[in-house]
Amino acid sequence: MSIPQPAERHLTTSALVIGTGGAGLRASIELAERGIQVLAVGKRRKHDAHTTLAAGGINAALGTMDPEDSWQQHAADTLRESYFLADPEIVEVVARGAARGIDDLERWGMPFAREDDGRISQRFFGAHKYRRTAYAGDYTGLEIQRTLMRRAAELTVPIIDTVYITRILVSDGTVFGAYGFDVVDGTPVVIHADAVILAAGGHTRIWRYTSSRRDENTGDSFRLAALAGARIRDAELVQFHPSGLIEPEDAAGTLVSEAARGEGGTLTNARGERFMQRYDAERMELSTRDRVALANYTEIAEGRGTEKGGVWLDVSHLPREQILEKLPRLYRALIDLQMLDITERPIEVAPTAHYSMGGVWVRAEDHGTGVEGLYAIGEASSGLHGANRLGGNSLIELMVYGRITGETAAEYVRGRIEVHRDPAAVAAARAELEAFLHSTGTETPRRLQRAVRDVMTEHAGVIRTEESLREGLAKLAALEARAKNVTAHPDIAGFDDLAHAFDLLGSLLAARATLESAIERRETRGCHNRADFPETDPALRGNMIWTPDGGVEFEPLGDAPESFRALAEQVTSDAVEGKLVE
Repeated sequence: MSIPQPAERHLTTSALVIGTGGAGLRASIELAERGIQVLAVGKRRKHDAHTTLAAGGINAALGTMDPEDSWQQHAADTLRESYFLADPEIVEVVARGAARGIDDLERWGMPFAREDDGRISQRFFGAHKYRRTAYAGDYTGLEIQRTLMRRAAELTVPIIDTVYITRILVSDGTVFGAYGFDVVDGTPVVIHADAVILAAGGHTRIWRYTSSRRDENTGDSFRLAALAGARIRDAELVQFHPSGLIEPEDAAGTLVSEAARGEGGTLTNARGERFMQRYDAERMELSTRDRVALANYTEIAEGRGTEKGGVWLDVSHLPREQILEKLPRLYRALIDLQMLDITERPIEVAPTAHYSMGGVWVRAEDHGTGVEGLYAIGEASSGLHGANRLGGNSLIELMVYGRITGETAAEYVRGRIEVHRDPAAVAAARAELEAFLHSTGTETPRRLQRAVRDVMTEHAGVIRTEESLREGLAKLAALEARAKNVTAHPDIAGFDDLAHAFDLLGSLLAARATLESAIERRETRGCHNRADFPETDPALRGNMIWTPDGGVEFEPLGDAPESFRALAEQVTSDAVEGKLVE
C-alpha cells in the first residue's frame, strides 16, 4: 500500500539551526537571548541527542583544583595532542572562552560535581597537564543536554525534532533556508531563513563498528555543507576508540567505557597474552586512546584475535563491589545487551569509530563556512582536534562556539537587508526527494549502507595503505552507481525509509571524502596510521581540504601564537598515576 504524501509545508524564521544536540541548542539559546527569531530542527528526539552519550567531562582552566592552570596551558595541551594539526586560532578561542562556557552552564543549573567547599570539582584526563575536566558523574553530556533543554524551554525556542533536512538552499552563494521532510508523515518542508547554523554531527556511522547509534552521524552534515558550496577539512582524521562491543550486531561498536581500563581492566588476546607489553610497556592499558586502538587492531589483524575478530577486556579480577560502584552503567549495559556478567567473564571488544575530528571547514573567528550566512559547529565542524582529540574538549567546544556563532548569526540577520530566494534551488531539492518515492529501482538503502560500512572498515580502518584505500575507492564507485537505483517505501509506521535513503547519500559522500583525503596524507600522525608511510612528515603539517568537484587540496597551517607555542612544544610526562584514560 502506498502512503500519500501531504502537501508541502512552508515555514519562515530569521535563523535556522539544523541539529538539536548540545551544539544546536547552545546556538539557539544565544540567538533567542538576543531577540532573534530562531527555529531548531532535528531528525532525532531532542531529549536523546548524541550529546547525551558523552560521559567523561568538559574542559576549562578554572583552576579550582590546580590554581597554576591557565588557558594557555589548555591551548598547549590541545595543540600538542592534535599532533599540531589543529588550527591554532580555533584552539585559542576555545581555551580562552572555556571558563565562560562553564559559567553559562552553571547559571542555567548544571549539576556539576563539587568539592565540600562548593568549588566545581575537576579531575585529570589523559594528556592534560592539570586537573581541568569538570563533570557530573559519568553522564556529563546527558546533564548538559538537560540543562540546555531547560534553558531553551525558558526562552520558548521552537524545536521540531522530526524534520530531516535534505538540502541547504543557496542562491548566488548565499543561503536562504533549507528543504526537508517530516519523518513521521512525509510532509515536505520548505524553511526560509536568513542564516543557517549546521550542527548535525559527524560521519563515524560509516564504519561497521561505531560508538554512534543507528541513523546518526551518517555524514549528513558533510553532504549538506558540500552541496551548498562549503569545503570539508580533515575527513581522514577519525578517532577510533579501543573498545567497542562486537555483539549483538545491532549494537556493534557500542562503547565499553575507558573507565574499565582506568579501574584496572586488562587486555588479552586469544592466546591469553597481556599484549600491551609490546606496545607501551610503561603505561600498558593506560596508554593513549590512539595507541591502545592500534594495539587492539594489530593483534586482531595479525591473527591473535578471537574467533569473532576481537580481543578480551577483563575486569572480572576486580572486587565485585568496585565494579558495581565504579562501572555501574557498563555492568548494566552488558547484562542488557549480552546477558554477560562482567564480574565473572571478560568482554569481547574491537576498535570502534568514535569521533569525527574533521568536518566542515570553518573560520576561527565565527565558524562561518565561506558560504554567506552558513555556519557549522560541534562535530559537524573542524579545526580544534587535528589528529587526536583531547578528552573533554568536544563538550566545551560546543559551548564556546555555540555562543559565538549564535552571536555572529544574530548580527548577520540584523544586517541583512535583502534576501533572494531561488525557486530553482527549491525545485531541485523537491525533485530529489520525489525521485526516491517514485523510483522503480530495486536497491534498498539499508543494504547499501551496510556495504559502505564494510568498505570503510576493510579499507579505511585503524591501519591504512594506498593500495587498500584505492581498492576501497573502486568498491565505493560501484556502490555509488547502485545508489542511483535506490527506492524508498514509506509505510504506515512513517517515512524512515526515505530518511535512510538520504542517510545513504550522506554516507557515500563522506566515505569518498575520507578515502581521497586519506590517500593524500602520506604519513602516520595521530589517529592516521599509514603502514606504507610509518613516519610523520613535517611537510604535511596542515589540512586536507576536500570538495566534491575539486577533490583534495593541501592547506598548510600557521604557527601557534607565542602565548602558548613554547608550552605546546614542551616534552610532557607520560605518567598516568591519578589520571583517567582519555
